[in-house]
Amino acid sequence: MTSDPHSVGAKDGPLGFTQHDHDACVSATIEAAETRCAADGLRLTPVRRKVLEILLKEHRALGAYAILDQLRDDGFGSQPPIAYRALDFLVANGLAHKIERLNAFIACAHPSHTHTPAFMICRLCDTVAETQSSPARGALGDAARAMGFRIERTVVEAEGVCPSCISKAEA
Repeated sequence: MTSDPHSVGAKDGPLGFTQHDHDACVSATIEAAETRCAADGLRLTPVRRKVLEILLKEHRALGAYAILDQLRDDGFGSQPPIAYRALDFLVANGLAHKIERLNAFIACAHPSHTHTPAFMICRLCDTVAETQSSPARGALGDAARAMGFRIERTVVEAEGVCPSCISKAEA
């Protein structure tokens, strides 16, 4: 799948802070994940698929135990390794991301291509928006090059207030 599944009905801006057709977003992301797993020879097992669906239900990061509660309610068991193994698979294969600040997980907004995400986290409603990042090209990349360091992985998380919470505060 070459199109971005989140462009369906979305306004400009990072997904999570924009209005969009959420049902189309979820189904397109599941389809992109299935296509990617098939192309890469990966198994998107029923538990892994269900965890991805749980993460896609809303644009908030979810902790492993919240995911485990939903898995249990859907008949997938209640042992923590069930959730953690599925999350490990999704993160390792770029279908989900771990939000370090929240010790929680969110579905990838761009599962059909490799990228370096940056996350904006609303401190009032905990909505998380994923956008693109290019740390190797900015000040961090300049500093790394000056030291002879090659960046392999970055985690960029910014905390602030989302447009919806700003609008509510101003009203």
